[in-house]
Amino acid sequence: MGNNAQEQEEGGYDVWQTVQERLSAALPAEEYDKWLRPLQVAFDGADLTLLAPSRYVKETVEGRYLERIEELVAGSGLQVRMAIGSRAPRLGEPQRAGQHVRPAAEDGEAPAKAPVRPPPQRHALNAEFRFDTFIAGKANEVAKAAACHVAEQGSRSPWQPIRSYNPLLLYGGVGLGKTHLMHAIGNEILAKAPHVNVVYLPSESFGNEIVHGVRTGDVQEATQRYRAVDVLMIDDIQFFAGRAGFQENFFHVFNALLESGKQLVATSDRYPQTIQGLEHRLRSRIVGGMTAEVDLPEIETCVAILMSKGKAEGVEIPMDVALHIAEHIRSNVRELTGALQRVIARARFTKAPVTAALVRTALRGLFMSRSRVTIEEIQKVVEEYYNIKHSDMLSKTRARAIARPRQMAMSLAREFTNHSMPHIAGEFGGRDHTTVLHACNRIRDLRKLDHGIAEDHRNLSRLLSQK
Repeated sequence: MGNNAQEQEEGGYDVWQTVQERLSAALPAEEYDKWLRPLQVAFDGADLTLLAPSRYVKETVEGRYLERIEELVAGSGLQVRMAIGSRAPRLGEPQRAGQHVRPAAEDGEAPAKAPVRPPPQRHALNAEFRFDTFIAGKANEVAKAAACHVAEQGSRSPWQPIRSYNPLLLYGGVGLGKTHLMHAIGNEILAKAPHVNVVYLPSESFGNEIVHGVRTGDVQEATQRYRAVDVLMIDDIQFFAGRAGFQENFFHVFNALLESGKQLVATSDRYPQTIQGLEHRLRSRIVGGMTAEVDLPEIETCVAILMSKGKAEGVEIPMDVALHIAEHIRSNVRELTGALQRVIARARFTKAPVTAALVRTALRGLFMSRSRVTIEEIQKVVEEYYNIKHSDMLSKTRARAIARPRQMAMSLAREFTNHSMPHIAGEFGGRDHTTVLHACNRIRDLRKLDHGIAEDHRNLSRLLSQK
């Protein structure tokens, strides 16, 4: 390749790197990692070809993101096109380099063999996800402490994982900070020990590699690459449920890493033993190390999160305003911080201070949508779930078979409506507001200790979110 062509090629890669940075900043981390990070790029003159690992990823990117990518590339003189396949970098080249495209085999066509690819390089981590930007409370202090412990050990020299913390599983609902802690582990290790090969990827990306390996006859080569890493971090392992082929290959990679003294960190949206379709041997291995739940923070921690996020944005969030937001939004931290961004945008647009009145204006639609679920509907959903009568829900009986569903209903009423505790108490047979407070605290504590209660809460929350 001549100097001019090589310069054009490098310019094309620089354009794509800029596009990646813009998209990564604009999209939620999980969304970017799921659809855009798996893309590889090949450059040929005026064509910038984005290579997707599967037809499903290609069609999703074309439908959701291609128009935005073309807008970002506009002005560079490049034409964006998409294809299914991967490229094989030449030995010693940077991860982004390489012109040799290996197209995915078409049906009935013998797959083309390509040179074995080198071990995966460190996947880009979100630099904003650090331990010092993660605010811990009672609901997630164990998870943060475990993550810090793994990161501290991983940055020592000589490097060795902590046997009792290997694997480390962080589990909990969507938007509570599992991915934040996982990225924080990687960032902390690389900051202190840049030589450690840390790889982060969503489980779906791992699955896509397996699918591609099946199509090209290179499954063994695809999995072998991951056995060479020091720290492998897999996000959302519930994706493997019901996918026997993925589980089989992941299990072998898992065993190889543990047997060679490497560290595995994984996340899941629920405790593995409750994931239907996950093989027993894989569940057993995953929970054989350290498991830590990342739960919904208590309201005091939510207030601290809001005030800290505001400070990072250069906006002062008074405590009473933060409390007002936290009392109305209790689903997850992601929704909480998203609401704060709307408040900050409103304040900047109107050049007004952040007050409770401004919050009500900025979040009026969100508050209204949350108030659509009534206490009566919550009671009905809980009654049907636990198979109890409405008269039991309002009765004075303290039998556990009735008291526990009643406490769950009170706790959900506090989460899903804007009603005060005295009002909620009145809807449950004219009780006192302290009964609601006790119910909320009791359910919160039981969710940490009893996986059945935690699963019930998640299931009921999903049912109510659909109303």
